[in-house]
This record gives sequence, structure tokens and C-alpha cells, in this order.
Amino acid sequence: MNPTNTTELLASYERDGVVRIRQFLSADEIAAVRAELDRYIRDDLSTLPVDARTLEKDEKTVRNLWRLEKYNSFFRQLGERADIQSLVAPLVHGEPLLAGVETFNKPARIGSGVPYHQDNAYFCQTPPDMLTVWIAIDEVTEANGPVFFVKGSHQDGMQPTKPSGVRGNSIGMAEPSAVPVNEQFCGLLAPGDATIHQCETIHHSAPNTTDHSRLGLLLVYRGSHTQTDPKLKAAYTAAVTATPPA
Repeated sequence: MNPTNTTELLASYERDGVVRIRQFLSADEIAAVRAELDRYIRDDLSTLPVDARTLEKDEKTVRNLWRLEKYNSFFRQLGERADIQSLVAPLVHGEPLLAGVETFNKPARIGSGVPYHQDNAYFCQTPPDMLTVWIAIDEVTEANGPVFFVKGSHQDGMQPTKPSGVRGNSIGMAEPSAVPVNEQFCGLLAPGDATIHQCETIHHSAPNTTDHSRLGLLLVYRGSHTQTDPKLKAAYTAAVTATPPA
């Protein structure tokens, strides 16, 4: 991992709710991740429960892989790496626990968009000491569906939600952010770069209509002290029931 000034990282994260880290994983590490994802999809996915993936509208191309920490030891060990957990510990204000390893595949030409949302609508944790490390496996460009973040939006807490009807992103914001897209933080990344965003930072992405895939690997952590919020959980359960599996 590229060394990072943790004091500056924490200050930026607390202020903006999102930070970018260059060379979070090396080229060799990215190659290993890509190879294991290809093998997992080819050899393992068909044998696993339906909650292991979400497909695109063509019903055959993978949109998301879920619960990789449960179904794959390679990704569980990556998420439990001491250097990564040491980096995120001050950001979650305590002992970090690996809560999930996922992918957002955003395949070429058919990769679907993600509506405006806050991750804590899915995670349902209080206090909101939870975050996602979003690692680029492919290059993320302005054209292939980058994630846009509304900087500082985590400071306003959870906003009203509604079921989105989008498979894989079943709960979104009742109203999108009023901040113009050109004033939002665009997560442009080279392979191996990462963003880290707090679970109540508002974000979204457009579909991928290009000929280039936009694969991201996500490591999700929470502080060991967080607890499930019943009201948030009830809203999420209603949304996921309407648009399974996530």
C-alpha cells in the first residue's frame, strides 16, 4: 500500500466524507484480484446461493458480487489485512471489523447506474462509524460510470429514502442531492487507486455505455462499537423485499 499521512487523511475524511488514495494496491495485487474474480465467477458462482450475486438486465452478466468474505478465502484475507485495517481504524473511531467484500462490475455497454443513496440505508448502523474502501480494478474515467460524491454530505445525517426499484441498489434517496454534478467529487481512478467514503456520504453513478468495463472491488468496515438501528433496518427490509436480492 502506498504510504499515507494518516493525520491529513483523517482530517480530510472527517471534513469531506470521502478521500482518494493513489496506489492503494500494487499492479501485481490488482492482477491477482482480477484473476481470482475471473476464476470465482467461472468456477464457483453457479454453486452458491442467489445472495452471492446480482445480474444485469440481460440476466447473465454479473452486476455485483456480494459476500465475498463469506464465500471466498482470498477476499476475506484481503479484507483482514493488518495494514488496511490499521489505515481505516481511526476513520471508524475504533476497532475495525470487516463487514463485507463486494464488487460493482459496471460491465461495458450494459453496466447499470446507481441512484443517489447513502450506504447507511443498507448498513443501518449507529453511530455511523462505517465506511467503504472502493478499489479500482479497471480505470475509472468520466465516461464509464465513475462514482460522484457530495462532499460534506455525511455531516447532515441520514436523508429520507424510498425503494429505488434498482436490483443491487434497492433503496435510494427520496430526492436527489441539490448539489450540481459539476460541483461534486468525481472518483476518477487508475487501477489500484481507491476512494474511502463514510457510510452517510451521498453518492451515485451513471450507466456505463462505453466499450470499457469499470470494475471496482469494495471492502466494507464498521467500528466494533456500532449497533443496528431498528428504524433504518425496517426501511431497508421493505425496499429489499420489493427489489431483491439487495
